[in-house]
Amino acid sequence: MAVLPLSPVLFLFGVGFFIANLLVVVELVRFRARRARALLTWQVAKPTYYGFSLGLGAVLGLLLAFRLLIQGRPFNQLFGETMMFLYYGYALPLSTRIARGFYQDGIWAESGFMRWGQIAAVSWREGKDITLVLMSSARQTARTLRVPPEHYGAARRLLRDRIQSHDLHVTGGLHLGAREERDAV
Repeated sequence: MAVLPLSPVLFLFGVGFFIANLLVVVELVRFRARRARALLTWQVAKPTYYGFSLGLGAVLGLLLAFRLLIQGRPFNQLFGETMMFLYYGYALPLSTRIARGFYQDGIWAESGFMRWGQIAAVSWREGKDITLVLMSSARQTARTLRVPPEHYGAARRLLRDRIQSHDLHVTGGLHLGAREERDAV
């Protein structure tokens, strides 16, 4: 059985983490541009394994320093480790600072931003958490937004106002039976 050399595998990991880092940077730039137009936002809780991720970033930073300073490896051989360090040490912690919620031009859900015109259906799931489910009109994808209980009433009013002002046009997807659009929220 042939064993793959570590260098090409780390390079492939580096490419993947480079793309992940770019996506986080794009999201951060979009957030900074929209931040001034926030209507109702809140900070999300840290991910479940947030501390572990920070620890992994610190370990990767130490590994990178060891391989550069002690082993004397050229920097071009450390692409994979560098991209993983940047992701766990910087990109992931910075991405948790993106405020979720309602903005002038759309909703920032857990998995990204959705413009008002892209939303075809909305629904609420009320259980342990209050979750707004958004269905895309362009793709058959749904995004979720956990809404803190103290913002629930304001979120419902904001959705109704957006429907009334025709920024949000709920066309179907998540409701059963005939009802008025504003009742969907």
